[in-house]
Amino acid sequence: MNSELLKKLTNAYGPAGNEEQIRHLIQTEIQDYVDEISVDRMGNLIAIKRGNGKRVMLASHMDEIGVIITGITDEGFLRFSNIGGVSPYISLSQRVLFSNKTIGIIGMEHLEDMKKLKLEKMYIDIGAKNKEEALKKVNIGDVASFYSSFTALGDFITAKALDDRIGCFIAIETIKNLKNSPNELYFVFTVQEELGLRGAKTAAFSVDPDIAISIDVTSTGDTPHAKHMAVKLGSGPAVKIKDHSLLSHPAVKNLMINTAKENNIPYQLEVLEFGGTDSGSIHLTRSGVPSGVLSIPCRYVHTPSEMVSKEDVENAIILLTKILENEI
Repeated sequence: MNSELLKKLTNAYGPAGNEEQIRHLIQTEIQDYVDEISVDRMGNLIAIKRGNGKRVMLASHMDEIGVIITGITDEGFLRFSNIGGVSPYISLSQRVLFSNKTIGIIGMEHLEDMKKLKLEKMYIDIGAKNKEEALKKVNIGDVASFYSSFTALGDFITAKALDDRIGCFIAIETIKNLKNSPNELYFVFTVQEELGLRGAKTAAFSVDPDIAISIDVTSTGDTPHAKHMAVKLGSGPAVKIKDHSLLSHPAVKNLMINTAKENNIPYQLEVLEFGGTDSGSIHLTRSGVPSGVLSIPCRYVHTPSEMVSKEDVENAIILLTKILENEI
């Protein structure tokens, strides 16, 4: 597994709406392996491998959750709001990184009852002595991502932004592995998924695919006293049955399951009771697109320390490659 590439992808700065750095990294990595590459008006990166068969869209989102500055106090502390699903409890005392490399620490006002903790009761400390000094580094509307390091933990990996840089990684490695495909393949690296599947919606309208598969993370039920969910790390990539945004099309679901069975690739079935992926907007595009999702089991989603299994990732690459090698 190309850990150095995954490290670059997860370390890259790219909160929703600010995907320029991660988009450039991906474009540089794949440009020699595709027939055509472009960036649309929304900022989606679209890479095409030409073929004569059905038009297949593979979607992985580039963006990550983050925070946006809403105000600066006279004492130099930054008030902020969320970009995507940011929990106040998980964010407390975490470090954040701005595009200009300024680093801050998330703190909170004194509270007698931690149950009342909300983002409006929190602030970011960038070490400024007053508002004037803070304004030299950060302004209202500036955006930050969480700041944490990529770490290998035996068979597992932990890093920020594995949601969904791991999907981008799988798409990149699949592009490299594919020698020939009878299908017309559109690998789309989307923007603003964390803000409501926005980039995928416009990209799908442009691509007008016959079928679509998103590659994203999903939650697990394999930690102590976890909420019940029949997905765990190390048991293979998961074929989505349903989430809050999508009921997977039977043909796409069965395509993934049958290909896994035929090639002895381990897989799991996923029913997610909340959340959604790019396929949630893709399948409603134009007159409808048969859509599904290949999910990577991930612990601690939407935290600075998301965790996935190397084996699940490698098997996802194998499965996606096998699917695309054959006529769909």
